Amino acid sequence: MFMPCDWQPSASIVHLQQRAKLMSQLRTFFSERGVWEVDTPVLGAASVSDPHIEALSVAEHYLQTSPEYFMKRLLAAGSGAIYYLGKAFRRDEAGARHNPEFTMLEWYRPKFDDHRLIDELVELIRYLKVAAAITKISYGELFERHTGLNPHTASAAQFRQLAAEKLDVNWPDDSISLWLDLLFSHLVEPQLNDAIYLVYDYPACQKALAKTSVNAEGVEVAHRFEMFWQGIEVANGYWELTDAAEQRKRFNADNQTRCELSKPIIAPDEKFLAALDAGLPECAGVALGVDRLLMCLLEQRTISSVLPFSYMQL
Repeated sequence: MFMPCDWQPSASIVHLQQRAKLMSQLRTFFSERGVWEVDTPVLGAASVSDPHIEALSVAEHYLQTSPEYFMKRLLAAGSGAIYYLGKAFRRDEAGARHNPEFTMLEWYRPKFDDHRLIDELVELIRYLKVAAAITKISYGELFERHTGLNPHTASAAQFRQLAAEKLDVNWPDDSISLWLDLLFSHLVEPQLNDAIYLVYDYPACQKALAKTSVNAEGVEVAHRFEMFWQGIEVANGYWELTDAAEQRKRFNADNQTRCELSKPIIAPDEKFLAALDAGLPECAGVALGVDRLLMCLLEQRTISSVLPFSYMQL
């Protein structure tokens, strides 16, 4: 018996026209500022070691979860300010806010620090004629406001107790980073729907590829920032780490965590590390999810509503 096939696009034609307009606006924004577009490979021999990100593999290579490593090799080669607007891929990410294949905008600014790049991100949001209020706030202040705990000084036991009280979660885990992720996503993020929030100075245990320093209160913080809009994480940026030896240590630490979680070990990207050794210029970079940005612009709650064809319609 013949069964009808759902061949229609996920998003409406009106939303797809808005998507095309947004892509054009993004390119114009950077063209006007002398930031040039680069077209990096989506297939690479290496991948990220982040324990919370899994890459799709193809013929002993990886579909890239971000153009970051290739872009930093270009920066080390003397490219100057650059941006990428194209596809990225992550395994096991499918849902209301996730699609395994998604569109990413990523850009790097030599001589910028994290706060200067936050300012440019604000310029981009205003360029898109977004009328929403914008709040710039430190992670510590925001976390303590909604949980009552200082994320930089509280213990794993205190985080565990709060998770048990508020979320009915009882895990025998001493990872402060894990508790911060859980508590922030469940107790803080849902409150970030009255404005665009630019959150900076993350706990040092969540430094990823960002520089760290000791702040005025004597606490080590990561020069990392994220943008939240309508309760959704839209962008993630760093004042970039340029020390190859420190980067290798972080790769090794990631793989230690992967081993503890019974996840596959990811070999460090030696070409990326060689680029750092050769000299990555002082710079800041940020990755922005274009699909999520469009969701917020159009006030949509599902990523499929802004994609030509979602994962479920391939």
